[in-house]
Amino acid sequence: MNTSLQSPPQDLLRTASLPGQVRPTAEAHEVSRAAGPALMILAIAPIPVGTNPVGLAFIPNGDLYVANSGSSNVQTIDTATDTVIGAAIPTGTTPAWLTVAPNGNAYVPNNISNNVTVINTATSTVLTTIPLSGGPAAAAVIPSGNVYVSRFGANSVQEIDTTTNTVVGAAIPTGSGPVGIAVAPNGKAYVANRNGNSVTVINTATAAVITTIPGLNQPNFVAIAPNGNAYVANIGANNVSVIDTTTDTILTTIPVGTNPWGITVGPDGNAYTANRGSNNVSVIDTTTNTTVGAPIPVGSQPIALVVAPNNKVYVTNIASANVSVIQFPPTISSITPNQGPITGGTVVTITGTNLTGASVDIGGNPATGVTVNSTGTQLTATTPPGAAGPADVTVTTPGGSTTLVGGFTYFVPVHATSLTATPALSKLFPPHVYFPFLTATLTDQVTGLPVPNQPILFKAGSNVLGIANTDAQGVARVNETLTLTLILLNHGYEVSFAGAVTPTAILSPSSAHGEVIEP
Repeated sequence: MNTSLQSPPQDLLRTASLPGQVRPTAEAHEVSRAAGPALMILAIAPIPVGTNPVGLAFIPNGDLYVANSGSSNVQTIDTATDTVIGAAIPTGTTPAWLTVAPNGNAYVPNNISNNVTVINTATSTVLTTIPLSGGPAAAAVIPSGNVYVSRFGANSVQEIDTTTNTVVGAAIPTGSGPVGIAVAPNGKAYVANRNGNSVTVINTATAAVITTIPGLNQPNFVAIAPNGNAYVANIGANNVSVIDTTTDTILTTIPVGTNPWGITVGPDGNAYTANRGSNNVSVIDTTTNTTVGAPIPVGSQPIALVVAPNNKVYVTNIASANVSVIQFPPTISSITPNQGPITGGTVVTITGTNLTGASVDIGGNPATGVTVNSTGTQLTATTPPGAAGPADVTVTTPGGSTTLVGGFTYFVPVHATSLTATPALSKLFPPHVYFPFLTATLTDQVTGLPVPNQPILFKAGSNVLGIANTDAQGVARVNETLTLTLILLNHGYEVSFAGAVTPTAILSPSSAHGEVIEP
């Protein structure tokens, strides 16, 4: 390998101000209010990290590694709390764009010290350092599980065996100043040659160059969309080139912000560019190849970005030493079930997007037990008590709120009831009363509780013996002393409850028969 070719830090990362660069249009916690078809986007307050942060990569536990080129270390961001955790992990000098291999190890190219730091992400400890000359810049995983590393000063890509952590094979020639690498589903690697204004296409199975695509303008990074196309950020043209990875030709270009350095594609299929010169992020719909709404303000000189499975976007700001977090407003597509009793307690499932960190109100009252899945596309919650009729469902996250008008309907539940009647106690000859009261007990079969303050009708045949209200124990009583003859003639008596509507339930009618027994 040619060790004489080495790029100074200003060549690879250019930490000085860029031509045409503007001051940030808003702090990272402000809302973009620019006109356009997009929703208002809230960029959450940024996460302070080390000096000159560059590359980002998710590790297997869902946390995020950030490579601080000025601090020569890697820090860990807890993506549940969006805070830095643990001690910084030392690397070589000027770590840049890192990647994480299938074996869980992180590979960090160190541009100035000419090596690659290998980190065990389970323990956040350095396993080894692999010498690699030529100003290592960016790393990417290829289908075999090995890693390609671009060599910015050596105009080549080098493969690293992730089992042995050694360099394998000869360097693969590229154009001048290779930086970002992305691998398409067909196994081709696309290498952005910033100084050569081209993209080199490599067959990762044979490590051979297939072709070189010209016609770009300082291409710096590449991302692959779900449609298989490669999206290349052109620093010098303020746009993104779309490459058909079947024919390896440029399909179109998409205008974005000033000096786009980084590009990535999220789980929703949208592409995002880190516009270093305009201090914002552009969003591209890869189905239409058009930008969505106004760019989103972030920190100073955004240089790289990644999207979490829950669609939160993390952006390194190389000049402000922090990571901006963009969370898009939530959406609701459905709620199941969409009705429940006014007493609350119904467990509902809300499906939508960008639900991470959500709270839920139904009819203006907070739901409880809110849990959100890892992708932010579904949550469960328990409904609060509410008034009968339709109620609005509102989901609020750090990215905003959305309301499904009349999304949940409260109803007064129907509760079955049961009546039990005590036997009429008597001695037949001569007639004699042993217990002077007929009693009936009314019970709510749903709750299992006695039902108070409800009228119970006592009858013997067609003869009304009396009407009595249930007490706190659900018991109604009628004196049988004067009606014993009617009870005997009808072989007992009947009790009935006509049903009722209470503030919490509709009580169903019920009835029972009371026998006559002789002790």
